[in-house]
Amino acid sequence: MPKHTTATNAPSQRMLRVAEEVRHALSAVLARGDVRDPDLADSRVTVTEVRASPDLKHMTVFVSRLGQTADKALLDLLRRNQPDLRRQVARAVRLKFAPELHFQADTALDHAMHIDALMRRPEVARDLGPREDGTRDDETDDDET
Repeated sequence: MPKHTTATNAPSQRMLRVAEEVRHALSAVLARGDVRDPDLADSRVTVTEVRASPDLKHMTVFVSRLGQTADKALLDLLRRNQPDLRRQVARAVRLKFAPELHFQADTALDHAMHIDALMRRPEVARDLGPREDGTRDDETDDDET
């Protein structure tokens, strides 16, 4: 019998809590350099987010390199060391099954910088600026109602 899910398929509190625990454990392992591969031990990796599958057997790990998007070489390095990282996370986070880790580049910072650049364009700034009567477009006139 299927479990009840929300209409929006939002993650459950347990999924969020376990994903955050995995993020903390993986961040600690990478910060300490407790990995067998010296290339990975020397690289500075930031774990920005972890998303858990409903069964908690798969975790999507979003990574970046100190404010930059992770490149293909870093993702390949993490994928190559996935069994060792999985074992270390399993020791730190007590779960029935050790989650399979899937690494992806975090592009949220790039997206935010793109939106910021768009907001600074002259035509957008013109639309956001004050009108001729001194009010802004986003202000409402309570006197007219």
